[in-house]
Amino acid sequence: MSRDVDASRELQEAVRAAAQARTPLAIRGGGTKHFHTGILQGQPLDVTTHRGIVSYEPTELVVTARGGTALAEIEAALGEKGQMLGFEPPHFGDAATLGGTIACGFSGPRRPYAGAARDFVLGATIINGKGEILRFGGQVMKNVAGYDISRLMVGAFGTLGVLLDVSLKVLPKPARELTLAFEIPTAKAIAVMNAWAGQPLPLSGACHLGDTLYMRLSGSVSGVHAAHGRLGGEFVEKSEEFWRELREHARSFFRDETPLWRLSVPPATAPIDLPGKWCLDWGGAQRWLKSDAAADDIRRAAENAGGNATLFRAAPNQSPLAVPTASALTRLQRNIRQAFDPMGTLNALA
Repeated sequence: MSRDVDASRELQEAVRAAAQARTPLAIRGGGTKHFHTGILQGQPLDVTTHRGIVSYEPTELVVTARGGTALAEIEAALGEKGQMLGFEPPHFGDAATLGGTIACGFSGPRRPYAGAARDFVLGATIINGKGEILRFGGQVMKNVAGYDISRLMVGAFGTLGVLLDVSLKVLPKPARELTLAFEIPTAKAIAVMNAWAGQPLPLSGACHLGDTLYMRLSGSVSGVHAAHGRLGGEFVEKSEEFWRELREHARSFFRDETPLWRLSVPPATAPIDLPGKWCLDWGGAQRWLKSDAAADDIRRAAENAGGNATLFRAAPNQSPLAVPTASALTRLQRNIRQAFDPMGTLNALA
């Protein structure tokens, strides 16, 4: 029996035994997202031993890897073939794993232009809360009838199952990439980002931080050169470092202990009247707010703008993921979890 089968069966037996004993389990991978989820209560279930790339077909643009595989290992393998994960996932630490990345569903600056994590998931194998191994999807893009269960795992925070392996569509790296900077105020930056998003430009990132708008262009050498000539702006040196620091929340904007809120709003929304410091990403659709304002005020302002607000990184005395949901959504979530984990064994977030 192979080590891989052993690791899968050990995890399966652990979940099955916990369900029978009604003992909650806390899925533990690299631990790089605990600032967002909090330290989960329950018996730790270490998934990092179930790791490794199962298959990688560069010509098919598909990679399958086990949930405990380091994200950096996957990206390195793709990089050797001139390919990448199109949703540009943040790591938030060297120990980030594929399972944790998919479970949290986080996507980086490229998300509005290439797609979200959910858009790249082709299939998944999980252990549900009853200790059953279930397989969904496959390794090809195709139309299917019914629910796309594999993508339901994205952003479920491990509450529906332990991710054993995930198949992802990957993308070729662009032949040319550069970043342009424009010193303009927030309101004008929002207008510019939205205007350019509606034009045939090779955009792959749009962020407004401080008084500067940063626009990333990715594509063919000729296409990027033509767009640069059309848009103007100042060429940004070490632009790869800028987008990495934005993605990983490593820039000075993110570093203090002020609560960090993530607002998801229509991209053309005017500047929102809330106290604090702002960083606009995703062409204005994702807005980071560093603020000590009351949670109800922040959520109300986001709702009035047609969006929502999530406490992404709490202050030391705050509880992360304290997100109220509408009753209809709560019932839907409860029904889905009942189907996958009737005993509430896995990652009890609330």
